[in-house]
Amino acid sequence: MQMSSYLSVKALTKYLKRKFDADPHLRDVYVTGELSNVKIHSSGHIYFTLKDESSRITSTMFRNQAAKLSFKPEEGMKVFIRGDVNIYEASGVYQLYAQTMEPDGIGGLFVAFNQLKERLQKEGLFNPNFKQPIPEYPKTIGILTATTGAAIRDICTTITRRYPQVEIVIYPTLVQGTGAASNISENIYLANRHGLCDVLIVGRGGGSIEDLWAFNEEIVARAIFESRIPIISAVGHETDTTIADFVADLRAPTPTAAAELAVPSQQELFQRILQKQSFMHQVMTSRLNFERSRLSKLQNSYPLATPERLYRPFIERLAQVDANLQNATKLYLLNQQAKLQTVDSKMKLYSPQHQLQAAKQQLQHTNNQLHRTMKQQLAQNKLAFQNQVRMLEALNPLSLMSKGFSVAYKDENVVKSVHELKSGDVVKMTFQDGFAEAKIVKTHVQKEGEAK
Repeated sequence: MQMSSYLSVKALTKYLKRKFDADPHLRDVYVTGELSNVKIHSSGHIYFTLKDESSRITSTMFRNQAAKLSFKPEEGMKVFIRGDVNIYEASGVYQLYAQTMEPDGIGGLFVAFNQLKERLQKEGLFNPNFKQPIPEYPKTIGILTATTGAAIRDICTTITRRYPQVEIVIYPTLVQGTGAASNISENIYLANRHGLCDVLIVGRGGGSIEDLWAFNEEIVARAIFESRIPIISAVGHETDTTIADFVADLRAPTPTAAAELAVPSQQELFQRILQKQSFMHQVMTSRLNFERSRLSKLQNSYPLATPERLYRPFIERLAQVDANLQNATKLYLLNQQAKLQTVDSKMKLYSPQHQLQAAKQQLQHTNNQLHRTMKQQLAQNKLAFQNQVRMLEALNPLSLMSKGFSVAYKDENVVKSVHELKSGDVVKMTFQDGFAEAKIVKTHVQKEGEAK
């Protein structure tokens, strides 16, 4: 065979692909099998293998079709797939390109319901510890439901009949179809921002699972869980259970039942009040009778009949204590008075005035003594002075002059001896009453034994 007779791999693959494209039976196939090797790519495409007991086929579901699935494909899940079969030229293998996928045996919504329920339960959104108590006597109730349905009418009628005192705030809400889930969650957040309501009723009337599906959406479940206002779920009939019922603080089987759970019955309250009133009347009457009987016994008892005998010992004791107190007071005052007198005497003794008086007396005594001493000293000095005067007078040469004596001076010197003179000397003669000058004519030395 010549070389030109051989086909390339690409040419053969293209040929086979055209065969697949031309076959009308491969354009729309319905296949059932078990999912294996499921890989959900970040782009949104799902790659998996569809297999049964004896064969397997590589399969792909692109992002646009995968986004429409209501459940998450998982390993081992049996599914029904509608799609087409063709060749992937890059690998040369044929593949099943899935357009739709439904779980085998149960619906896709049910699978999605169970998957979301399991996930939220693991996160703790159904935990009873997070359930908020429903107020027993609410003042305002918020209702999130469609304003055109029967549910709003049933709820309002029931609330008005049972508890007309409560105020109702209605948040018109889509409860079915596209956008219902987001509208429900938005109104829950809006009611929380308003903060007007004590409790919220979120729900709608009955319907198919598709009709109720908005209450199985995750955003509704999280809005209910994050609500600070207690929420009563009232979705469908008693047999309908949604994710919202698990998350809500209280689940009501019907919207009418939700209204009954939200408010007390006025008639029941009246009956309870009457019963309480009757019970209290009986209790008070019994208590009054008991207290009257006790009062009568006390009034007739010995202590209350003669009350003065109760406090007579205390009066006597009080009198004795009072007498002791007076005596003690007097004794205490006398002691204090004696101490005061002692202190007063000491204060007078050491007082500045007393000290000053004593100092004055001492000064006067000292002054008198000094005066006497001075007089004595003056007398003594006067006597001594007189003696000295008399002695001086006795020794005064002038006094001798008065007796006729004179003093001779030569050259201003007293002449004491005749030997100091000679004839012709001029001497000055001093007398009692003056002086005179004399000239020595002759000198004579006195001899021993010679009379003067």
